[in-house]
Amino acid sequence: MNYFSWQPLQFQLLKLGENVHWYDYINDVIDIAVVTFVIYRLMIIVKGTKAVQLIKGISVILISWFLSGFFGLKTLQFLLNQIITYGLLGIIIIFQPELRRGLEHLGRTSKFFSRSAISDEDEQVRIVDALVSSAQYMSKRRIGALVTIERETGLSEYVETGIPLGSQITSQLLINLFIPNTPLHDGAVIVQQGKLAAAACYLPLSESAHISKELGTRHRAAIGVSEVTDSVTLVVSEETGGVSLAINGRLYRELDEESLRTKLLETIVKAEPTNTSFLNWMGAKK
Repeated sequence: MNYFSWQPLQFQLLKLGENVHWYDYINDVIDIAVVTFVIYRLMIIVKGTKAVQLIKGISVILISWFLSGFFGLKTLQFLLNQIITYGLLGIIIIFQPELRRGLEHLGRTSKFFSRSAISDEDEQVRIVDALVSSAQYMSKRRIGALVTIERETGLSEYVETGIPLGSQITSQLLINLFIPNTPLHDGAVIVQQGKLAAAACYLPLSESAHISKELGTRHRAAIGVSEVTDSVTLVVSEETGGVSLAINGRLYRELDEESLRTKLLETIVKAEPTNTSFLNWMGAKK
C-alpha cells in the first residue's frame, strides 16, 4: 500500500523536475535584480523632491482601497476605484518634472545617445580656471553671478530665453557680464559647447521645500535647473559673496577657491569620457 501511495507522488515530482530547467532560476534572479535596480533608481531620482510626499499620498489611497475591500465598504471602494482608474493621467501631469528627469537619466546611461560638450581636456581645464578666477573676483566684491555649464542634457531651451553671445570664455568677460546695472547682469549665463552661448537667461526655479529660506532666487534657479538636467551651475551670492555649486539637485555651499576648482574638475573634466558619441567612435574607426 505504501508503494502504491508513494509512486504517484514520486512520479509527479520527477515530472516536475523535468519541466524545470536551470535557466528558469537564472531568469527569475535576473528579473528580480532588474526590478530591484529600477525601484532603487526611482527612489534616487525622487529623493528630495515633492514626489516623496505625493508617493506617500498614493500609498494612503492604495492602503485605504485594500481595507475598504477587506471590510466591505462598497461606497468607499467604488470612489477609490474611480480615483485609481483615472489617476494615471493625473500622475503623469503631477510627476512631469520627475518623469522628465528620469527619462533624461535613462538616456544618459547609453553611450549611443551621449555626447561630449567639450572634447578637449586642455580646453576644459582652461574653462574651469576662468570660472574659478571670475568667481573669486566677484565673491570678494559681492557681485551676484549665475553660470550654468551644459554637460550631456541640452540647454537650448534656456539659451533661447536670453541674449545670444557665442563668445570665448574668459574670466574678464564673465566679470563684465555680471557688473551691476549693466544690460546683461540679470539672469544666467549659459556655457554650451565650450562657449558663452547666451546671457540674461531664465532658469526654472526649484519648488523643493528643503531649500533654506536664506537662499535667494539665484540659488533656487541653480537648484531648479540641476533637478531637470545634468548641468553644473555656479552661483555667487550678492549678499554674502559665498560661492556655491548646484549639481543633481544638491547645492554645495561656501566653497573656497581650491574646493571650487576640485569640484569643477571632477564634474566637467573627469566626467567627460574620451569618446562618448557613437558617431565620433565611427569617425575614429575610419
